[in-house]
Amino acid sequence: MRPGPRNLITDVEGLLVGNARDTRLISGVTVLTAAQPFTAGVHVMGGAPGTRETDLLAPDRLVQQADAIVLAGGSALGLAAASGVADALRAAGRGFDVGGQRVPIVPAAILFDLLNGGAKDWPENPYPALGRAALAAAAPDFDLGSHGAGTGATLCGLRGGLGSASAVLDCGARVGAVAAVNAMGAATVGDGPHFWAAPWELGAEFGGLGPAPASHHNPAHAPLPGKRAGSATTIAIVATDVAFDQAQCTRLAIAAHDGLARALVPSHTLMDGDLVFALSTGRRRVQDARQTAFRVGHAAACCLARAIARGVYCADPDTVSGLPGWKARFVES
Repeated sequence: MRPGPRNLITDVEGLLVGNARDTRLISGVTVLTAAQPFTAGVHVMGGAPGTRETDLLAPDRLVQQADAIVLAGGSALGLAAASGVADALRAAGRGFDVGGQRVPIVPAAILFDLLNGGAKDWPENPYPALGRAALAAAAPDFDLGSHGAGTGATLCGLRGGLGSASAVLDCGARVGAVAAVNAMGAATVGDGPHFWAAPWELGAEFGGLGPAPASHHNPAHAPLPGKRAGSATTIAIVATDVAFDQAQCTRLAIAAHDGLARALVPSHTLMDGDLVFALSTGRRRVQDARQTAFRVGHAAACCLARAIARGVYCADPDTVSGLPGWKARFVES
């Protein structure tokens, strides 16, 4: 397994990602889309999710494909970003055809960033416009760290952010992940710089420090919530070019949650809305579907762990809240 050429989810051919942010608001939106609809599933493991159209992604539903997926800040108010994306897609002639009417399928998930010090006294919801801007910016390359849905993200003692990673399997299949990291738990071990995700790092994509020394681990230590209840969530998308149906995409999302648990301690708490979308572009047909699904699931978990660490690693310091970025705290200080 090796990273793709960009080490981004867009190494899965055909996928595009766009970011938009409002630095006064200290929030933003990330949109994943493609020229053609893609098959998608979802799995929620956090206790406080905020979502749109996730029920539609169940394998027994009529609609089997989506036109875009939205990750946004703003808590429930941020779900309006998906309306802005849907409006823009409909204007472009995209969407599920119902008697000649086009209805874009745009599932979405949000994270809570309303207490990060940004200006939240808007006269009109800013998220539809941010959604449209993120869709318009969709491209193979996009920024990590304090961008898009990761703009206002925080962790206990560190700024969160938007991260992405990819992998190319020996069989040629491609897998990628993108995550907006705003967790109740920690991405680093104790008070040090070492990432929980370090065993899955490829090269020095988030510092190359390796795992924390064994002395840093205390199994008896019970971490306490470092943020206000209900103010956390890590939301993510994993993708592959292997042809999966909706049930297989759902299983892929479930497998990818292992990566979230490897990168954030604790994770999937009652106070997080941890959620993973999974999608397939369907471009690669395989003969041994069961064996390939096994390998792709493992790769998706590894990619998601790496993406989470990269989101924290790339985050800028927050001059409003005073939270440092990882580099500012551990490299530049």
